[in-house]
Amino acid sequence: MDKRWIFQPEPAHEPVTSLANAIHVDHCIASLLVQKGVNDFEQAKNYFRPSLDDLHDPFSMKDMDKAVRRLLQAIEKQEHILIYGDYDVDGVTSVTLMYGFLKQYADHLQFYIPDRYKEGYGVSTQGISWAIESGISLIITLDCGIKAVDSIQYAREAGIDVIVCDHHEPGQVLPAAYAILDPKQTDCPYPFKELSGCGVGFKLLQAFLLEKGIPQEDLYSYLDVVAISIACDLVPLTGENRILSYHGLKKLNTNPTVGIQAIIEVAGLPSKLEISQLVFGLGPRLNAAGRVGHGSLAVDLLLAGDLATATQIAQQVEQKNVFRRHLDSTITAEAIQLIETKAFGLAARTTVLFKEDWHKGVIGIVASRCIEHYYRPTIILTASGNKATGSARSVAGYNIYEAITACADLLDQYGGHAYAAGLTMPLENIVPFQERFEQVVADTIPQELLTPIQKIDLPLLLEKVNAKFYNVLNQMAPFGNGNMKPVFATEPVIAKRFSVLKGNHIKLSIQQEDSGPCVEAIGFGLAKCEPFIRDHRPFRIAYTIEKNNYRGEVNLQLNIKELQPI
Repeated sequence: MDKRWIFQPEPAHEPVTSLANAIHVDHCIASLLVQKGVNDFEQAKNYFRPSLDDLHDPFSMKDMDKAVRRLLQAIEKQEHILIYGDYDVDGVTSVTLMYGFLKQYADHLQFYIPDRYKEGYGVSTQGISWAIESGISLIITLDCGIKAVDSIQYAREAGIDVIVCDHHEPGQVLPAAYAILDPKQTDCPYPFKELSGCGVGFKLLQAFLLEKGIPQEDLYSYLDVVAISIACDLVPLTGENRILSYHGLKKLNTNPTVGIQAIIEVAGLPSKLEISQLVFGLGPRLNAAGRVGHGSLAVDLLLAGDLATATQIAQQVEQKNVFRRHLDSTITAEAIQLIETKAFGLAARTTVLFKEDWHKGVIGIVASRCIEHYYRPTIILTASGNKATGSARSVAGYNIYEAITACADLLDQYGGHAYAAGLTMPLENIVPFQERFEQVVADTIPQELLTPIQKIDLPLLLEKVNAKFYNVLNQMAPFGNGNMKPVFATEPVIAKRFSVLKGNHIKLSIQQEDSGPCVEAIGFGLAKCEPFIRDHRPFRIAYTIEKNNYRGEVNLQLNIKELQPI
């Protein structure tokens, strides 16, 4: 699909020039920094060299003092403590961090990951019943709990105190927990609101160490786990998340915990990982445990004490990921075929598909895959008991949660946010829901939102692409949500030579002016552009700049994201 190119507004000349002079960088680099809110030398220093000393005081988070006092009391009195986390990457890394660190201080510590299929998301009544039977008197929830009003009330009535560590938006009614740590509470003064669930747990442990007078460095051995949570939960790589990710990646790439080392080796991932490889390499594997099995397997991996044990568990996790990928590709193919054979399927503004035997653990992934083919709000449903349950995914700029809300009378329950949601309905309501949802979206979505976006940070002359420019650019890493790798645009260009690779990709040598330098480029999935490239017609490109290491020869190349004739 051709994309709409949207250029970031170019910042004013004066602040760019001032910053370029202050830190001695090219004006294009300075423009990128000003776009990111970096305006002076001190801000640039903090951006390029994030320091753990700049982490905020954990006690500025609402209820932190209460949470720490209760945790210290439980440890001192040798109470039975349960660490309760969700089954996704953020949840299992949160449990790994909290359980792995506290076990050196607490004698009676257990962890609990709910079963995705038997219990569903969040703090379940089944989990609380298990805690009651196990003699638990304090539960610490991680990456969940902020909306678990009924379950936490059940725990309270059983005499169990609950400390909630969550980062999701609170509902109108808060649970009756002993303490709630969630920076998104409207009355929480904590200055950074975008922590991952694992990040909130990290702040609790920071406060715990401060209260006990123990050096913070004791906690830093878990920064690789925290970095994985930040990357895979797609929270913005700004503020504290940038600091934690920067140092977490260093830890992961130099001295990872043995569980992470094992899964990297078993999966054949590169020895040096970036945020994108955590998102697309490590994350799906850790998620696979909970998608096609039980999430506790991922925690067992991350807590493994020796490489032999970790490798054995990593092999199990990899097997589950292979099965998950099989389900993913098979169900996606079935879904695409349904769209193409269904009456009005191609002309519709939405995709709502149901098949009773689709695996519940991958329908969210399948919804995202369908959007890659047909860019429109998508809901994939499967049978769960005598109900239909589904995952919804949206396109940029459209609030799918509001569209689902307009169909609420057809649903048993639903929840989520603007771009992703979950829902459950009676089987007999599937067709009425499909029709209503299609009508709601058709009435409310602007036509332009049905075309995918290619965001461009800056126009760039190809003569700027050199080793010095790239080296400074690369110091803006880690790149990810909220701090994406800069995308440049250049036009007009022509291909001096090109070849098609594996029938689907193109390799080019591109020149902007007849006398300008030629730059090597790769375009994955862009072989469809071959006809006008072959005719030597001018075109424009949107791209990132990267290093290419081929048979030991390292050079710069453009990674073309979008290519359009002029």
